[in-house]
Amino acid sequence: MTPRRALLWAFGLAAVVDLASLAAGFEPGHLVAKPLLMPLLAAHAALCGAPRLLIAALLCGWGGDVLLLSDAEPAFLAGMASFAAGHVCYLMLFKAYGRTGTRPGLLLAAYGVVLVATVAALWPDLPAELRVPVAGYSLLLTAMAYAAASRFGRLAGIGGALFVLSDTLIATGVADWPQAPRPDLWIMLTYIAAQFLLARGTLRDHVPGGDRARATV
Repeated sequence: MTPRRALLWAFGLAAVVDLASLAAGFEPGHLVAKPLLMPLLAAHAALCGAPRLLIAALLCGWGGDVLLLSDAEPAFLAGMASFAAGHVCYLMLFKAYGRTGTRPGLLLAAYGVVLVATVAALWPDLPAELRVPVAGYSLLLTAMAYAAASRFGRLAGIGGALFVLSDTLIATGVADWPQAPRPDLWIMLTYIAAQFLLARGTLRDHVPGGDRARATV
């Protein structure tokens, strides 16, 4: 087994442990597994010759993962900032490697409706001090998801959409909306899938063999 394949298997194992721990309500398992996810995926991507911007985006996700293990509001804001930095890295990645899709206008309208509807629905129930930060973050997140779908193909597009879903689930919790059983399980399931698909879409469709990545990023 090659090192990069071993790292991918380790990422998969960490994901299974994390999700199983959340499903069982075993908090120690989640606390151990969650911080391992993005470093393992980033190391795998690095050995595959991924662009540095992808590695940076995944590591920003790791920073957000660790910060959001705390329930304190300053940690939440810092975690959101870390994820926002990751979205900026993704946007730069999509600009450097992407190509315009066939129907960007229709996709832009769809994501615009989702953004406005979500922020408008959440706004009254969010704590006053979080309304503007959440709205600004939602705009950046939606821009990332739109760019992933319009410039990076199906896998990355699905990953971007799942990222929007995952963070929307977090926001509904912050707004104290009714939650499904084990809400953290659904948040992590969609988040892990999102980051994996964004990484996989980059590696499979835009940096064949890693040569282009090493040469230009």
